[in-house]
Amino acid sequence: MKAAPFEYVRPSSAAEAIALLAADEDARVIAGGQTLVPMMAMRLARPARLVDISRLTELSNIRIDGENIAIGAAVRQAVVERDALAAEKTPLLARALPWVGHAATRCRGTVGGSIANADPAAEIPLVLATLGGSVLARGSRGARTIAAGDFFLAPMTTALEDDEILVEARFPAWRHARVGAAFLEISARRGDFAFVAAAAQVALDASGACVACAIGVGGATHVPTRLAASDAFPGAAIEESAARKTLALEIADIDIMTDGHASPAYRRRASIELATRALLAARDDALSKEPRA
Repeated sequence: MKAAPFEYVRPSSAAEAIALLAADEDARVIAGGQTLVPMMAMRLARPARLVDISRLTELSNIRIDGENIAIGAAVRQAVVERDALAAEKTPLLARALPWVGHAATRCRGTVGGSIANADPAAEIPLVLATLGGSVLARGSRGARTIAAGDFFLAPMTTALEDDEILVEARFPAWRHARVGAAFLEISARRGDFAFVAAAAQVALDASGACVACAIGVGGATHVPTRLAASDAFPGAAIEESAARKTLALEIADIDIMTDGHASPAYRRRASIELATRALLAARDDALSKEPRA
């Protein structure tokens, strides 16, 4: 199929983009278009106007912002994948990006677009939620910061208002000496949508005890989910049997999606297994780092 007719507009600033959205309730933002364009082709989305923010330089920066790495909404996924600062400060994001689609789509897809579309199987939203990050949104009434836990409301649904654009995503930058990360997922083929995904980032002290931990699951859940079990591991060594038991107890109570791709029972079992493996792999990655003297 082909997309329904639409008007295409390329604003010269974020302020102009916001004004265009405020003036037309049927307008949609487009950046990389890797999610929106296929939806339009299948007539699952029929915006009357596309507001293209892909060339706005004010939305194309990667920078340190206090305790966070701030990534502009229009930054291409492939750019972040190659960025040394992002890899150093957010190792979990670096581990997840190679799982996002394919190399060709990462050259077009943007960080902000992935987050704003809120596909439950998407990898970047899972990293943001797992690390407890946030987004900066700007609309006709001003700017606001929205925590990841409040931003993702349901599949393909976020807390963004109709006249708001996602300006940047903020990923917490851990400052510990020994930080390890791991990202795992199950899909029909590499690059396809994940049935289940798990993300973990761990910081260890010189003795190997956990001092910080973040674990999340996606794909199986309606929104990317940071597990409360993240708070159970700091203060002790991470051991497989205890980790599996702790994660299984929490995941047993999580609302799991059902569709034609995988049963809820399978997704729940796979979530426990992948979360456990990701946590242990992140631990081992951290153990491989030299502790500070």
